[in-house]
Amino acid sequence: MHRYPFSFIALSVLGVLCTIPGLLSVLGWGAMIHPLLEDPMAGLAFLISAVALFGSAAFPLVIARLRADDDNNQR
Repeated sequence: MHRYPFSFIALSVLGVLCTIPGLLSVLGWGAMIHPLLEDPMAGLAFLISAVALFGSAAFPLVIARLRADDDNNQR
């Protein structure tokens, strides 16, 4: 079974949690969640934050895979 690094999972979950209100706000349904999300620019800020979180989540995953490949090559 393949184990993912905790930081990858945590940052990915946070990215998903930022994506949901961001999409709702951009689509015009943000006011159902909170009045501040009625502005589509607030949704855009959430979406940009989600992209940054997904990008940050990729680094621990890549490092773990490189480490696993290096361990396999040394044996």
